[in-house]
Amino acid sequence: MKNKVKIARVQVDLTQQQLANKVGVTRQTISLIEKGSYNPTLKLCLEICYAVNKSLDEVFWIEKESGGEQ
Repeated sequence: MKNKVKIARVQVDLTQQQLANKVGVTRQTISLIEKGSYNPTLKLCLEICYAVNKSLDEVFWIEKESGGEQ
């Protein structure tokens, strides 16, 4: 899952640990979310958005890939 968590976090000058503390998870969880290796719950997505002052769309929106539709 591609997301913009790292970009949003850096823009508000937070470390992974600081963001993790704000949203109640471990630094490792934030790292995995940023890498796209962990799919967070909607509640966690919202908490991250509140912490970085961004909307859900700004941080987690994924463009639908155009497949081989005929």
